[in-house]
Amino acid sequence: MSNPGFHFKQFSVHHDLCAMKVGTDGVLLGAWAPCETTAKVLDIGTGSGLIALMLAQRSQAEITAIDIDEGAIRQAEINFGASPWSSRLRVVRVSLQEFSLQSTGKFDLIVSNPPYFINALKSGQTSRDYARHADTLPLETLLHCTAQLLSPSGKASFVFPADSANQLEDIAWEKDLHLTHRMDVSNNEGGKPKRVLMTFGFSRTPIMRTQLALREANNKYTDAFKALCGKFYLDLK
Repeated sequence: MSNPGFHFKQFSVHHDLCAMKVGTDGVLLGAWAPCETTAKVLDIGTGSGLIALMLAQRSQAEITAIDIDEGAIRQAEINFGASPWSSRLRVVRVSLQEFSLQSTGKFDLIVSNPPYFINALKSGQTSRDYARHADTLPLETLLHCTAQLLSPSGKASFVFPADSANQLEDIAWEKDLHLTHRMDVSNNEGGKPKRVLMTFGFSRTPIMRTQLALREANNKYTDAFKALCGKFYLDLK
């Protein structure tokens, strides 16, 4: 039987109703995105609500989470309602395209662990395919809407496969979104990066580049990973 939930230090995330389960990509983005001084946050494709909950723990922001999947919406509502920050979290079933047309405000931080598979074999499970494949949210659309919804001094942070990160950066540039921070993440010390965390803004500034390995050669978590995610995980060894 699959695990219906995941317990962190200050909250729990149930993921039995949504397609995408709690994973390292979401945890990394939730721990890394620059949210400490933000007032309004938008989480695109929230799924279980994991990233939104992590940002709520790290800030005093009002957080709006959106998704197109009914199961994900129900899941996020449950997880938000059981958290210590329920008054600052809201979830809306709406596409990003529709939301960008309806929204009258701007956001200080926009985050997303977006669907990234393009022209890849699908599972046949609608919810899972929505969450993993870019058909319903192409990168062009993601970044166009992000640029529309972001405040002039705001930041947008994404987690993406390393082999496709340059494509994300190129499309962002076309939308006048410039890379400010990039962290290349490998599974093991000395290994090839598997995923990349990227933050964009409208201002052109020197790019801060860092690297993170999740585990040492002995398979224990690295000190850098513990420093980044230790305030969330119950036990890191």
